[in-house]
Amino acid sequence: MTDAAAAPLRPTLSASSLVLLVLLTLFWGVNWPIMKIALNEIPVFTFRAFCLGGGALGLFAIAVFKRMPLGIPAGHRLHMLVISLCNITLWNVLVLYGLTMLPAGRTTILAFTMPLWLVPLSAIFLHERLNGWKLAGLGIGITGLIVLVGGEWQAMASAPLGVALVLGAAMSWALGTLLIKLYAVPMPSVPFVGWQMVLGGLPIVLMAPLESDRWFMYSAGPWLAALYNAVVCFVFCYWAWNRLVQVLPAQVSGLSTLMIPVVGVFSSMAMLGEQPGWPEFAALGLIILALGAVLKPAR
Repeated sequence: MTDAAAAPLRPTLSASSLVLLVLLTLFWGVNWPIMKIALNEIPVFTFRAFCLGGGALGLFAIAVFKRMPLGIPAGHRLHMLVISLCNITLWNVLVLYGLTMLPAGRTTILAFTMPLWLVPLSAIFLHERLNGWKLAGLGIGITGLIVLVGGEWQAMASAPLGVALVLGAAMSWALGTLLIKLYAVPMPSVPFVGWQMVLGGLPIVLMAPLESDRWFMYSAGPWLAALYNAVVCFVFCYWAWNRLVQVLPAQVSGLSTLMIPVVGVFSSMAMLGEQPGWPEFAALGLIILALGAVLKPAR
């Protein structure tokens, strides 16, 4: 884990970025059914407080071992707070409450529409070109959402709040990604992610005791799921994602989410016995097609 902030911006994926992309796709994809297992017993704030605390400790331990500077640079403290609010607080709270209301596979598809929201934001604020391919991708992606929401009106009518929460989480993540590029906080990626977890996780940690005082009653499965989240997702995956965002253009870094919904849907089938119908598969195909168009490299 090296200093990503000092790395030059690359327009395409390098070999190291490609390795991070593959690992990120696998680890984050299978995490959706794993989170579902944890949330069967552990309340949302309690679960995320454990994950954020473990992740922050792991990242700062790595930073100390590697002798990285830990302080937030002067003039960037407010920037870090806003980035943390979008990437950690809003994302985690909204997506996990949505996950308690929806199947894991459906939640994964909705959550990883993030690049569809990032494209217009990057065009407006980062002046990245919004060409015909990207406009076509946005249209296809919206069609996919309509298919997903409209394919099972009865099921969706029973959990419209879940859909709204997960889409709100995707928008928050897109905004947080944009702000990382816009503010360009000059610090190594490891403590950069660690501080996000501390600042963004503080409201979640404060809310956790209000949910439950029976943490010692949870069974082994949810605890193992929480441990996987803390170690794999909140140390490695969050670092890998921020690394990709810092060294790649915003629309290229969105590629790192392209296949995660595919892994999420099929791992949910394998681990939870979920049986997606034609709306899920049709929406999944449309969203992948949309993301491919949105992220199509220019000639």
